[in-house]
Amino acid sequence: MAKRDYYEVLGVAKGASDEDLKKAFRKLAIQYHPDKNPGDKKAEDAFKEVNEAYQVLSDPKKRSMYDQFGHAGMGAGAGFDPSGFAGGSFSDIFDNIFGDIFGGGGRQAGGVDLRYNIEISFEEAALGIEKKITFEKEFACDTCSGSGAKVGTRPQPCKQCRGTGQVRFNQGFFTLARTCPQCAGRGAVIEQKCSDCRGSGSIKKPHTVNVTIPAGIDNDQRIRLRGQGEMAEPGGTPGDLYVLVRIQEHPLFKREGEHVILDMPITFTQAALGAEIEVPSLTGPIKLDIKQGTQSGETFRLKGKGIKRLNGSGYGDQFVRVAVEVPKHLTSKQKELLRQFEKEEKPDAHPGVTNFLKKFKQILRT
Repeated sequence: MAKRDYYEVLGVAKGASDEDLKKAFRKLAIQYHPDKNPGDKKAEDAFKEVNEAYQVLSDPKKRSMYDQFGHAGMGAGAGFDPSGFAGGSFSDIFDNIFGDIFGGGGRQAGGVDLRYNIEISFEEAALGIEKKITFEKEFACDTCSGSGAKVGTRPQPCKQCRGTGQVRFNQGFFTLARTCPQCAGRGAVIEQKCSDCRGSGSIKKPHTVNVTIPAGIDNDQRIRLRGQGEMAEPGGTPGDLYVLVRIQEHPLFKREGEHVILDMPITFTQAALGAEIEVPSLTGPIKLDIKQGTQSGETFRLKGKGIKRLNGSGYGDQFVRVAVEVPKHLTSKQKELLRQFEKEEKPDAHPGVTNFLKKFKQILRT
């Protein structure tokens, strides 16, 4: 059976805003939720269809692909995945949309991820390096051991939620739960706050870690350091640190994937007579043979002298693109020698020029 259009499933226009999508999803999810329709297979299928439509349309990249190519743009098996929803769990996205009315507000919060921007040189990105970085993050307060309470005291169970962190009430078919407003979901209240952390249970401090930057990393790629983020609450599991890499421009080299491009000027005589020249590379100077009669724009390949493949073995290549530089200032003797050179040139000395003039004359005759 052909899938229905996702916009039709949610009952919204194609240009619907994120807020409109969220409202439509919320309404339909409540309507078809299994708790409200026990044993109803049609309602269960409709619930899955609504979830699948929202999963795609709430993700900017997936939505763009769907708008251009329809269901074909989603690829094989790109339908609803109950174990993952736009990078998080389905329960996470459900809680984000419905708040904590289904009882999600009292669960243990995960860690907080942090981001650190680091700038490295072209060579460091190509060859790899280890860097030491320092940033500030939240740590459990040493004075109160993360409790937030004054030394000699401790948090007391919340009287409103009786330590559960939630208050529950019935509404129609549902038993709903909300985060307790008295204790903000902690299940306890602090009557006398710690003088150092002022009841938060945590203090921001400098933190230093070593970051191994692998050879071949590219601009705007991230390195994940597990457990180096912050705790969402004292004593909780810390999140991760994401190090975002920015690469400085090189005065000579340009990067194209795993390859290095070098534009290098050579003299008129080197191009005409041939020469052995030194060219820079990531690992030091390399000898390069310029053959006699080299033309401006010709490219030479230095195999294996490029950038290490980040997720594979081996290296890319370095390509040297030469530009023949014609001298601007000549002495009288040099000019005379060039005139003599011109007189002795053979007719086929400049095949490119000869071919161009031939075509030009044909155009004039037509």
